Amino acid sequence: MISNMTEDQLLVLVIKYMKEAKRSALQEILDELHPYDFAKLYRGLPEKHHHKFLTFLTPSQIADLIQELDYEMQIEILHKLGIERSSKVMDHMDNDDLADLLNELSVDKIQEFLDIMKNEDSKSIQSLMSYPADTAGGIMTNQFVWIHADQTVRQAVDKLKEYASFSENIYYLYVINDENKLVGVVSYRDLLIADLHEKIEDLMFTRVVSVHVQDDQEEVAQIIERYDFIAVPVVDDQNVLKGIITVDDAIDVVIQEANEDIEKLSATGKDIDFNTPAITASVRRLPWLVLLLFIGLLSGSIISGFEETLEQVVALIFFMPMIAGMTGNTGTQSLAVVVRGIITHDTDRKTVIKLVFRELRVGIIIGITCGILIFLIAYFWMGSLILGFVVGISLLATLIIGTLAGTIIPLTLYRLGVDPAVASGPLITTLNDIFSLIIYFGIATTFLTQLAAL
Repeated sequence: MISNMTEDQLLVLVIKYMKEAKRSALQEILDELHPYDFAKLYRGLPEKHHHKFLTFLTPSQIADLIQELDYEMQIEILHKLGIERSSKVMDHMDNDDLADLLNELSVDKIQEFLDIMKNEDSKSIQSLMSYPADTAGGIMTNQFVWIHADQTVRQAVDKLKEYASFSENIYYLYVINDENKLVGVVSYRDLLIADLHEKIEDLMFTRVVSVHVQDDQEEVAQIIERYDFIAVPVVDDQNVLKGIITVDDAIDVVIQEANEDIEKLSATGKDIDFNTPAITASVRRLPWLVLLLFIGLLSGSIISGFEETLEQVVALIFFMPMIAGMTGNTGTQSLAVVVRGIITHDTDRKTVIKLVFRELRVGIIIGITCGILIFLIAYFWMGSLILGFVVGISLLATLIIGTLAGTIIPLTLYRLGVDPAVASGPLITTLNDIFSLIIYFGIATTFLTQLAAL
């Protein structure tokens, strides 16, 4: 019915059915939508229609909608629904998503919602909320299916059927002992091809890859990516199974971490998007820019220090922006390579040394290529071999230094336990501006006698 409709046509039809109170017709449309489509539709509706739209949704549909929206819109929906209806919606939400949502509320509001939940659900949610948000415990779900090693395949399948709607993931069954310690894992595929009377202990893998509740969420995402897992179990210090992290949560972590790194690399600050007010965005960007402003003043003092050189060889001014810009560009490129590499690779001593020397070779190759080009341009334009040599050799040296700076600075920060993305692009660029000007004017001053004869 709606497959050939544009988004605008769908919005118009939904608003029409809401105004005419055609609940069954609207529900036919909603039944064809995925949770993501619910969220897209909700965001596209004029705000005055938001509350009425919610009245046409079932608690299950609202739960799907909430889990696809950002925190601000989630809180907005809870306020529109009220405590009683919100509690019914929460019954349909995954525990990990619900814990994340409640963490955004005030202490009084959290307690209010916890009080109306079933005692078992309330304890489960509070357990998830006790872990820091950026840890394995903070992103895991405690809705999973576990079995004992002495059970048969038939018993395991029956349990899967019974808890299929409860569990967020049924691709793996985790085997625990009487102390709830993780001792093995068996996949749903293994159950399908096994004899119904076989014991789980004969099928399970005992070498289980797991993560600790306090592990950083980025490390968890890396493990899921390395092993191509659909889910990974989470254990505590005693190897007690506390929950699981699914691949969709890992993808969310990767996107979140990538956005944070981009924000740091560009020095734009956190939480700036299309909807951020101009004043708020400005305040979040200003600290970095003010710092870079003062660092940038050094460039001016460097230029003034070579005033005599510039007075005698005015042609040097023409090539100055190019020298500084190229150095900043190559440094930012190396920075991006290093930050991406740190996320996807182990950075032991051998890897770091290999990377530094690789980037050194890259800097030399780029420097020689660009140096020769600018030498030829300067020579044919100005008719001076010495000017071409000064500009060319300066560009060669600055590109090598810029590449190394973009490599070594983030690696050093990483070794010191600091997020390498804080070595943001503008900072690397500003520092490389200073390096490039010192080298450029230093070399020019060395050959000042020859240059002055131009």
